[in-house]
Amino acid sequence: MTVRIIHVGLGGWGGNWARTAIPEVTEVEVVGLVDPVPATLLAVQEDLGLPQSAAFASLTEALAAVEADAVVITAPAVTHVPLALEALEAGKHVLVEKPFANSTDEAVTAVRRAEELGLVLQVSQNYRWYPAPRVVKDLLAKDAVGELSAIDIDFRQWDNDLAFEEHPHYRFPHAMINDMAIHHFDLVRMVTGREAVRVYAKASYPSYSKYQDEAVASMIIELEGGLVVSYRGSWLSRGPRTAWAGEWSIQGEDGELWFTSRSGAPNAVAGDLVTVRRTQDDEAEAVELPALPHTDRQGGLQAFARSVEGGAAPETSGRDNLRSLALMEAAGRSAVSGLPEDVVVPV
Repeated sequence: MTVRIIHVGLGGWGGNWARTAIPEVTEVEVVGLVDPVPATLLAVQEDLGLPQSAAFASLTEALAAVEADAVVITAPAVTHVPLALEALEAGKHVLVEKPFANSTDEAVTAVRRAEELGLVLQVSQNYRWYPAPRVVKDLLAKDAVGELSAIDIDFRQWDNDLAFEEHPHYRFPHAMINDMAIHHFDLVRMVTGREAVRVYAKASYPSYSKYQDEAVASMIIELEGGLVVSYRGSWLSRGPRTAWAGEWSIQGEDGELWFTSRSGAPNAVAGDLVTVRRTQDDEAEAVELPALPHTDRQGGLQAFARSVEGGAAPETSGRDNLRSLALMEAAGRSAVSGLPEDVVVPV
């Protein structure tokens, strides 16, 4: 069975999805394209070699015109839940880009509706689909470094050169916490198997930042069992660039696990690295990493297609992703309040 999809949102990252990610997954077939901007819609339609009859200005039009099994949503975050609800009401499974929504209260409406209708609702947390974090998850599950004492995460990039009007990223709502750290929050949950309890976040606003919201943030995240994660993230760092997944030091009684992932272009795995150091005086030893059939968005899309076809529920289901979203939301509240904030997950 091939899962027939309508793809909504083709500008920027959505266009990259259309041209480079979706075509790599043989389990899906695009039967409809949706974007309100005619030039954007036409460009993707022509690049994919699809007929004009497969191109639509709205999801409503596409749902009425083509037979589809699912909808992939890569439109702006503010539209994610309204589009997901429209697709679900039409009986379609949904894969939606991160962040799922800008609030858990909004996201939970779609989660509940998908569960009521018995449909798959998955969030694309593409950083999970790389060899390094998947190996670290397995190693921690086997207590490879014993009882954990601390986790340190650093993310450093410089993205502040263009003029404000030339770079949409500057206008992303909370570009550090909601757009970037959400990846790392989700990875924390994945590799440790623990949920976040509370978070204290401090954002800073250098005078030279061109971002409308915070571009630099430091956080202390408390996980179940009292384990503390120290996080530092910046779009304004002149320090050595990290990979997109950051640099992680996971310290335990019997050693340190260090890893980095998603270096360079999407799907590039050459930069993925996991090392184990038993004592401070030992040399770090590299861990062999597996070859995955699909990485990044393709890995999540393949998992989505298999769930739609009756396979296991996706690991980044809408229900599961509420916990990553709740941590993101609590971090944002803390950055405003100046106080530690509890991570509250709606049911």
